[in-house]
Amino acid sequence: MTTTHWFILIGCLMLARGLAATTISRSPFTSAIVYLCVGLLLGPMVLGFFRFNPIEESHLLETLTEVAVLVSLFSAGVKMPVPITRQRWAPAIRLAWVSMSISVGLVAAFAYYVLHLPLGVGVLLGAILAPTDPVLATDIQVRHADDRDQLRNTLTCEAGMNDGSAFPFVMLGLGLLGAHELGPYGMGWVLVDVLWATFGAIGIGALGGAALGKLSWMLRGRDPKHEVLDDFVGLGLIAVVYGLCVVCKAWGFLAVFFAGVALRQTELVLSGAHKDRQGLLVTEDGQQDPQESTRTVSAESLVFKEHIERLSELTLVLLLGGMVSFQNWNWDTIGMAAFLFIVARPVSVMLGLIGSSSSMRVRGITGWFGVRGIGSIYYLMFAINHGLPRNFAQDLIQITVVVVMLSIVVHGTSVKPLFDRFWPKRKQEK
Repeated sequence: MTTTHWFILIGCLMLARGLAATTISRSPFTSAIVYLCVGLLLGPMVLGFFRFNPIEESHLLETLTEVAVLVSLFSAGVKMPVPITRQRWAPAIRLAWVSMSISVGLVAAFAYYVLHLPLGVGVLLGAILAPTDPVLATDIQVRHADDRDQLRNTLTCEAGMNDGSAFPFVMLGLGLLGAHELGPYGMGWVLVDVLWATFGAIGIGALGGAALGKLSWMLRGRDPKHEVLDDFVGLGLIAVVYGLCVVCKAWGFLAVFFAGVALRQTELVLSGAHKDRQGLLVTEDGQQDPQESTRTVSAESLVFKEHIERLSELTLVLLLGGMVSFQNWNWDTIGMAAFLFIVARPVSVMLGLIGSSSSMRVRGITGWFGVRGIGSIYYLMFAINHGLPRNFAQDLIQITVVVVMLSIVVHGTSVKPLFDRFWPKRKQEK
């Protein structure tokens, strides 16, 4: 396909998505399923109009997925509820750190004992597949800045944090393969890749978001009136925070999420909107949290970033269709997907939430909706570009692409009926 053909194809998909927005929202499938079907139709599996080699285009694909994940994480951060409370954040923290670590271990064990892959490859595969995706999971995450659904808030917060908590395992897998320095007895990995990179990222993101929130509030309060370009400011914050983390060897994804959280928290505290008790958190049993506050956010900035998210989703899911052929669909790839969806994710969620206040209904829904997507593709491309041996890269590409495709279809077709059946509180959202 020529550049002109790509312009026409993506333009037609954008027109169709824009004009059929209401139809898709009422249908039993998601827009990502439509993009995937088009990609499979035009890709090597059917018509063969285009083919996308992820190894040859690994640097391009890493950049595209990196941008998509960064924008999605920041958008998730600015939509998190205010104020931060233990009730809201404790389950998500358990999911992002405890459950994800268990999931990495289970996937690594399956890869080692069943697929007969080396331990380092198994750990790397676990790090690639364990995190839930912030880009393709919009149907089960916070839908807008005033979404009061407790389950959606938990899933959104988990996706925001575990894109940072997965990185230490990526580096551990590369280290076991000899592509990254772990230090004596792994202490370099623990001190740098786990402790410093994690807490340093949270600190950089929180400070950056809070500082921008105070600065923008101060500028808006000046007389004469001072305008702030919210979309430019938001993108600038993403770039600066992420760049600082790369320089300081901290996890930029985690920093960008917390920058969004801190920016919104700061703006609402300064505005006094957090003291308005009209907005109440809707819990699974229909109860309302009297400590919840009315929340505001920069609508222009949020809408702009959601448009970037949609365009990224369209482009990257379409390219997935060009990465897969019939030989990718085998017992190893399908078996890994089934193990991840049916065993690893539900078991890790149940174990991670032991002793928490979350009900079995919340745990069950959360255990099923572990959507894999663009984030997994990014980690895979990152590993390829940082020393993953080519023979193992091909194996991981086959497994990852099939798992992501099946997740798009299986989770995409089940999200609406399952939420309507087991979490019928959507009518209470604004």
